[in-house]
Amino acid sequence: MAPVNWGILGAAKFAREHMGPAIHAASGARLAALATGSDDKFAAFSKRFPDLRRHTNYDALLADPGIDAVYIPLPNAMHVEWGLKALDAGKHVLIEKPVAMKAGEIDALIAARDASGLMATEAYMIVHHPQWRRTRMLLADGAIGALRQVHCAFSFDNRDPENIRNRPEVGGGALPDIGVYALGSARFATGLELSDLRAEIEWEGGVDTTASVQGRLGEAGYSGYVSTRMHLYQEVRFHGEGGVIRLTAPFNPNVYDAARIELHRAGEVSIERFPAANHYVNQVEAFSAHLRDGADYPWSLEDAQGTQATIDAVYASGAQT
Repeated sequence: MAPVNWGILGAAKFAREHMGPAIHAASGARLAALATGSDDKFAAFSKRFPDLRRHTNYDALLADPGIDAVYIPLPNAMHVEWGLKALDAGKHVLIEKPVAMKAGEIDALIAARDASGLMATEAYMIVHHPQWRRTRMLLADGAIGALRQVHCAFSFDNRDPENIRNRPEVGGGALPDIGVYALGSARFATGLELSDLRAEIEWEGGVDTTASVQGRLGEAGYSGYVSTRMHLYQEVRFHGEGGVIRLTAPFNPNVYDAARIELHRAGEVSIERFPAANHYVNQVEAFSAHLRDGADYPWSLEDAQGTQATIDAVYASGAQT
């Protein structure tokens, strides 16, 4: 069967360093085109992907009959607009997280997806990593007994005022950028929704830079923080009555650190490692498999909307400091 031909809207650094190579490496996929008005940015891509076709604007790429699916790594505030345009143009679409700035904005994408019969979802790559599928299985199987506490931490230090994460007009902020991981991963692993949320949020230049969150996750307590003004760090712990599951590189495996699950029980620690897994490649292959034969895909727009609704609730409960 012919591969899925992908186009990328915008020459984002993340697309050049991660998703472009993932599409190129994935079975059942082909990186075919890039839309950018910048000669220099296209040159940086074409050095890695010599056969890449260029369009100088986004609409031209969407009109390209040789493109089956579009990856959208544009600034957060542009995701819904261009996701809808891609669906209207008859393209399947993978939209970088967060899909939207408010949960209600995702309704339009869900409606367009359903009306078109096309595939549309969020690029929430961690659910394609085997460490998260394994964690979900361990929790479901009762490996640590009744779950009592969940803790998620994700931080890095980015004070560049020109970086999109620090620009409110394009949807910057710590919660949109990495809160989707600290909150969404807990939802995915447990299958539960967060409630009774209480937050303290620090703001700088119109964007949230640190958010500390507490709440409930079913019968368990939840605590976590995200920050773009703290030392680089990430960790997730699930603490039950009979043990602890600890993920040491939950969100950027093989970049932050090696992916590892530690299972602590009765004075013993067992460790599982995943040195070869690339969740970006897995994500593209899962997308292609879904288009090819209807294979299950682990993350929907409705899943993304649930996480965004949680982020909306965190903002609503947060005391600005």
